[in-house]
Amino acid sequence: MKKIAFPTDDGLTISRHLGESKFYLVALLDHAGNTTFEKREKPAHNHEKEERAPEHDCDHAQRGPALFSPILDCQVLITGGLGRPAYDRAVAHGLEVILPTQKNITDALEGYRTGTLISDTRRIHEH
Repeated sequence: MKKIAFPTDDGLTISRHLGESKFYLVALLDHAGNTTFEKREKPAHNHEKEERAPEHDCDHAQRGPALFSPILDCQVLITGGLGRPAYDRAVAHGLEVILPTQKNITDALEGYRTGTLISDTRRIHEH
């Protein structure tokens, strides 16, 4: 069985930024080609200017393990974007990270199944 995690706010579209998404939708693909989905809670993290202190003392290194803990049993993370530190941690946890242009989870999942899903590494935010 293969497990693919999608950060999302609505269960339909892939979030533009992993850290700001509300939850993970995990697609479970069995060997017979069937798919089931699980909604998994994700630790919150927000970079919105109006919600952070001017000094924004966010410790990404401390938050990293919690961010990925709900999906450590997954093999693939398909996200609309993420920061370099999060990308590096995801890879270190053994996740294949794919950054597609597709916004719809169903379309991205079909592209993954058919081998046509293309990852755009320009979606890794260098900050």
